[in-house]
Amino acid sequence: MNQILRQKFPLSRSSYIRKEFPNLVSKGKVIRRKDGRLDEFNCPSTLRNNIRCHGFTSGAIDRTPFSKENENIEVKQTTTRKSRIPDDGKTLSHFITNNQSDTSGTSSSIIDDNGPKPMSARILDEEDLELLTKSSTSTLDHLKLQVQNREQHTRIIKFHLKTYGCQMNVSDSDIVRSILLSHAEKHTFHQDNTIQFVETMEEMDADVLLTNTCAIRENAESKVWNRLRELRAHDSKFPLENIRPRDDLIQSQISENIPDMRNKNWKTAGSSNFTGSRRKNNKNSQKRIIGVLGCMAERLKEDMFKDGTADLIVGPDAYRDLPSLIHSLIPPPHNTAQNGSDDIVEKAVNVQLSFDETYADITPVRSDPNDVSAFVSVMRGCNNMCSYCVVPFTRGRERSRELASIVEEATKLYESGNVKEIVLLGQNVNSYHDRSESAKLAKPILTAGANTNFKEQNRNGYQTSNPGFSNLYQLRGGAGYYFSDLVEAISDISPELRVRFTSPHPKDYPPELLSLMAERHNVCNQLHMPAQSGSTSVLERMRRGYTREAYLELIDDARSAIPDLAISSDFITGFCGETNQEHADTVSLMEQVVYDQAYMFAYSMRGKTHANRTMVDDISDTVKGQRLQEIINTFRSSIQQRNDEMEVGKVRLVLVEGDSRKSTKDKRVWGGRTDQNKRILFPVKAPRNSAYENDGGEDNNSLPSPQCFSEDSIRSVISTLESSGLTSTDAIYNLVQSPKVNINIGDYAAVLVTEARGHTLRGRLLFQTTMKSFQEMGIGASANGNDIMGGIPLFQVG
Repeated sequence: MNQILRQKFPLSRSSYIRKEFPNLVSKGKVIRRKDGRLDEFNCPSTLRNNIRCHGFTSGAIDRTPFSKENENIEVKQTTTRKSRIPDDGKTLSHFITNNQSDTSGTSSSIIDDNGPKPMSARILDEEDLELLTKSSTSTLDHLKLQVQNREQHTRIIKFHLKTYGCQMNVSDSDIVRSILLSHAEKHTFHQDNTIQFVETMEEMDADVLLTNTCAIRENAESKVWNRLRELRAHDSKFPLENIRPRDDLIQSQISENIPDMRNKNWKTAGSSNFTGSRRKNNKNSQKRIIGVLGCMAERLKEDMFKDGTADLIVGPDAYRDLPSLIHSLIPPPHNTAQNGSDDIVEKAVNVQLSFDETYADITPVRSDPNDVSAFVSVMRGCNNMCSYCVVPFTRGRERSRELASIVEEATKLYESGNVKEIVLLGQNVNSYHDRSESAKLAKPILTAGANTNFKEQNRNGYQTSNPGFSNLYQLRGGAGYYFSDLVEAISDISPELRVRFTSPHPKDYPPELLSLMAERHNVCNQLHMPAQSGSTSVLERMRRGYTREAYLELIDDARSAIPDLAISSDFITGFCGETNQEHADTVSLMEQVVYDQAYMFAYSMRGKTHANRTMVDDISDTVKGQRLQEIINTFRSSIQQRNDEMEVGKVRLVLVEGDSRKSTKDKRVWGGRTDQNKRILFPVKAPRNSAYENDGGEDNNSLPSPQCFSEDSIRSVISTLESSGLTSTDAIYNLVQSPKVNINIGDYAAVLVTEARGHTLRGRLLFQTTMKSFQEMGIGASANGNDIMGGIPLFQVG
């Protein structure tokens, strides 16, 4: 028996009793005798009148009833003491099996040829759960989950994920979440232990703290460094007792520390380790695992380990290895062999970039499943090699997903019922090119002439925006699907599914793509065209591949092809060697184009880039700041004027997103986005005679859906005006008397723009509609909302 115990439970025998059978010995004292045997006194009260735990050997156990005479017996440690254990043929397995069923009631063991496999702690009964309901919710859920998984020996690892940076990072975080949540494998240190990941929204409740990072500017990296230092400092002040609570600690908490959990200080004192108290400087304390993901991890690599702020570094192409890397940092279960601890590592890293990784086979798990808009990554990496940009070094070379897998993912999102808008993502999204064998067969290259060289054949099928654009990367073109093919395929999923894309490069807007956008009403009339500078000489130093004149020609072509188009852009001020005149060229470009949105930043030198190797960052921070403020002021003044002229008085089709951040129970304000990707806010009211009209509960989610006119009511009024010649007053009266319908998150609604505040619009909710009906009614093409419906003044409607 001893040999079996040593094989299966390599702990000492006294530790084994304490950790695996706490319901038998939780209040006793184990005394080791020199002859190797163990004596147990002061047994739990449940056993006091039944069994005396007299020893732990390979033989049987004495069942002499407990008496007062024996309560204070002092055991003399001697090798000559004769054993009092009768040779009755009873084995240790028999004793454990019988007494666990007798004393615990709800405990269970699984019997096999080698004896029982004891549970690491007793199963919670109803009384325990009733007491636990008065503790913190996270603690209760955690303990319930442990109980449910105890028979499978599953270890629950809780992770928290925070994201910085662009939309691609948000999409990558969804991929990371999917990889972890779908993962379950045997633990490295013990074949009977499986690790399962669970996400938590509370940082200090997590065992693993992951931060998905951005490296595009120094300011972005500074935020990450500050966060890592704060996390490590807090972890040092409030350490976890273990990466997971030990089984004996859970048992102790259930049997003894429940009252402490009701204490008002419980949540802050012990919610992370579930032991009821924090024990600083405990030799068994384990620090949380702090991991850095994404572009900053890829750029700095092992340098992220400095000052002990990080334990785990994973680049954008190595997320599949996250579970195994985290496993390597997790200490073994408390009841496994100590000789396995030699395999534990303190730091783990994988920053290997890939030529083909797209995560196409992984279904992302979105942080907000109810969001009406969803990101779909279609390609990764960038080949443009702009002199200021670190993205090619942190994201690698361009590679595109197969078109079929993208369409399948977008279709599933739409059919889920929540998603009404798909945003196609990529570092250079409109350079998408599916070169898979199936794509090449579906769209082969055109037959080339006899004198055409290989490079010209390979370019066949690729076209820049206009002749003024060029490519630093020459190997573009060839057979396969291009970005216009992808946009067309996604827009074919449903006429009620909006399609957007970001972030593109101005060189990849061929006439074919602009024509498609003009034809498809569900492809949004909004383009992002990052200019970066308005000076041709600066654009040349940036290696952008176009001139100011070529860029302006593209703007004219786009606005001619797509009526009512909104254009956004990126600008960098203070680039290496930028003169006052070159800065003035940027300001004049902004004034000439009049952008609907702009993202403006001061230049930040990035390591490994062409500018870092060949140029000098010779513009002072003071000058950079002054120039940045000037272009910001230019944008603000131009956007206010543009929205006053182009938006106020128009009826816009809005995808409703629900309560705005400033919405309250007494003054509800909903928001959404127009086809031009402009944020619009509009007040809503609860239905008349609603029980919640004056008392909506503690949060906005408990309030009923607001109401508005239906599309059928509007059509009926229009038809009546055209056929019977009613006056506007009569039409308004008939409309007001018509029944209203609920407007819900994810619906399309017609909203009259009444005011513009910068790039944010205010409006009045008119009626519920669909994208197709809105286009058929011709409302979006109207220059003035008050001209709709035979001259009915829409500001009176609603």
